[in-house]
Amino acid sequence: MFLHAGAQDLHFSQWFNSPLTTNPANTGFIPDADYRLGANYRDQWSTIMSEPYKTMSIWGDAQLFRDRIQNGWLGLGGVILHDQAGSGNLLSTEAYASVAYHQMLGYSSLLTAGFNTGWVNKQINTTNLKFPDQFDGKFFSQTQPTSVVISQPNINFFDMQVGLNYAYFPTNKIYINAGFSIWHLNRARESFFTTDPVGFDSRIPQRYIGFLNASIKTSDKVIVNPMAYYTNQATASETVLGLNAQYNLSGDGDQQVIGGLYYRVGDAVIPMVGFVYKNIRLMFTYDVTASSLGTAASGVGAWEFSLINYGHYSEFNGDRKQTLCPSFKQ
Repeated sequence: MFLHAGAQDLHFSQWFNSPLTTNPANTGFIPDADYRLGANYRDQWSTIMSEPYKTMSIWGDAQLFRDRIQNGWLGLGGVILHDQAGSGNLLSTEAYASVAYHQMLGYSSLLTAGFNTGWVNKQINTTNLKFPDQFDGKFFSQTQPTSVVISQPNINFFDMQVGLNYAYFPTNKIYINAGFSIWHLNRARESFFTTDPVGFDSRIPQRYIGFLNASIKTSDKVIVNPMAYYTNQATASETVLGLNAQYNLSGDGDQQVIGGLYYRVGDAVIPMVGFVYKNIRLMFTYDVTASSLGTAASGVGAWEFSLINYGHYSEFNGDRKQTLCPSFKQ
């Protein structure tokens, strides 16, 4: 008997607040700052599972060599992710380093190429797992021996991603950004077994991510940010559409409230609320399940938050903006 389990990559509803796990070309792609540090946390299906899915990350990136490269700069960054999935205690820990090159094309557009590489560790604890040959016709019995032998409960492998970004900013009130990335370029083998059975390929399928977003300043008080995101991996796909709006509370942009609504097609409605205080942005989202799973989950899917701190190098004081991203700051 052979045990096979398939799953999608780790992901966040707030994909736009997890830039390095969306596209490595986002590394150093920071229109309104020189560097940033962030953290994300997601808790999913806590109402229907004794051990809900929990995903967390910490990350950071920065712009370098802006004074040495004409009309361009280098972005360097890194991200660490950790995920705990279900009663089998499938634990995933991933660490990536990324680099991107950004080149201005004239005065109103920017082209970026980036890649990352990293190390992945996955562990599985079979203590709470039940296998088909432990089913007696009515119940699963863990006292019944199983023929399933997981020979490699702790595995490690390297992973690699590439991506492109393009931004267009004809005025300081309009900013449009599109990106495309390919994940698992090297298709590493991911299996808790020493060998694969005939006809089964344990290499990770490549994942494709595309996004389009915009930032439009409608007044001195409001900036609107419509977004679209699509990803596909093997037979699974996901589409997210929506927008958020920033409202200027303080006049100088140091205090803002953010509200938004997103829809993961065929799956969930995702309201969002956030707050900006100076260089710190905090956002919360709550997935309200709209699929057939919603009945069992009572409409509850996942809650998630992101925290990002934006910073400027002291010698520049935020005055050397390469791109004209809409902002409340003068």
